[in-house]
Amino acid sequence: MIHTILSTGSIEVICGSMFSGKTQELIRRLRLATIARQRVQVFNSVLDKRYGRNHIISHDQAKIPSQDTHHAKDILKLVRPETQVVGIDEVHFFGPEVVEVCRNLADQGKRVIAAGLDQDYRGQPFEVVARLMAIAEFVTKNLAICVVCGNPANRTQRLTSSKRRIEVGAAGKYEARCRRCFHGSL
Repeated sequence: MIHTILSTGSIEVICGSMFSGKTQELIRRLRLATIARQRVQVFNSVLDKRYGRNHIISHDQAKIPSQDTHHAKDILKLVRPETQVVGIDEVHFFGPEVVEVCRNLADQGKRVIAAGLDQDYRGQPFEVVARLMAIAEFVTKNLAICVVCGNPANRTQRLTSSKRRIEVGAAGKYEARCRRCFHGSL
């Protein structure tokens, strides 16, 4: 007799500061799912153009193909019925509807893995990530290394004078900092 395991669906959140390896961990989990012959689809915000299009790409240039989307609700339209694992990078770039999108996908029996910043450059929580963490079955909080003192870092220091909450950038615009070395907005 063959037993079928029915997925109950789940939400996994990978969060932390910039340079903490969030995208790298997301890529690792998605590759493992692919090796296990699970059907995977990956999504990213159109705002993330740092290293290229139609791929999620980590700071160390690891990459995996993805679909760029304008709005979280677009993900629901693009996910194929046979998809088992849904990856979403830069989840903090999406509006509050991303929480319902993730819940909806998990309720359909899909494994949802979302990665994003848990705090902005002022040290304030990104609400969508906080809400996702509250409903997730699994939460991984990554730490970076403080570029000032070498201690574990959980903050993102903005190095420019922009006051916009979302300012896409990487090294040169941001640094990982610990609690002691973090200065909020400069």
